[in-house]
Amino acid sequence: MDRIIYTSMTGANASMNRQAVLANNLANASTTGFRAEMANFRSVPMQGDGAKTRVFALEATSGHRTAAGPAQTTGRPLDAMATGNAWFAVQGLDGTEAYTRAGDFQVTAQGQLVTGNGLPVLSDGGAPIDIPLGADIVLGGDGTVTAKLQGQPAQTVGRLKLATETADTPLKRGDDGLFRTAAGDPLAQDPNAQMRAGMLEGSNVNPVECMVGMIAAARQFEQQMKLLQTAESDDKSAGRLLSLNG
Repeated sequence: MDRIIYTSMTGANASMNRQAVLANNLANASTTGFRAEMANFRSVPMQGDGAKTRVFALEATSGHRTAAGPAQTTGRPLDAMATGNAWFAVQGLDGTEAYTRAGDFQVTAQGQLVTGNGLPVLSDGGAPIDIPLGADIVLGGDGTVTAKLQGQPAQTVGRLKLATETADTPLKRGDDGLFRTAAGDPLAQDPNAQMRAGMLEGSNVNPVECMVGMIAAARQFEQQMKLLQTAESDDKSAGRLLSLNG
């Protein structure tokens, strides 16, 4: 059996994985605060006896595109956009602290500040933020949350936790779409982090680039399939020759 089928298989699998990543990015081209996922692959020589003339395609460590998405002015008091490399801290469904760039906040009927998909937003103390019912909310540039009830003076009810990713503590995307450190430990509050109220960060996905990449991945997959068909044809031809000489 020609071992080309194994190397072609890894190439086809790599193309399928890249296609899936690009499709997910394209589907989130309009998702607030979405960071495009990257699919990286590397060639690994096949180990064994004889010349190392064949390589496997293996997936390398994948990450996300760190460039910020476009700023979108909404004028909504509960919308916020973290500036620089700062992230909003939220509580994931598993109860752990996670991070997001999506700042489309809202207040629940119970008076808790949550993200657009219902996750509690954490304060600089690591606890959810409670908002007085019926209060007008003002978000400060440093993450301060001020609530004002009619006929009463404004009062600070908390401060959003703004954490900054560093080279020593890079963030990785989880299966739930939120970002966490590799060790799972929470990041420290960054006292210098800033945000802008009344604005949202758009997705940093480039739809045209995704479409071109998907076409290229499809062609790469077709090439790998042709190699498998060639290997099958060669195997049949060799079998016929052996039977004639037999």
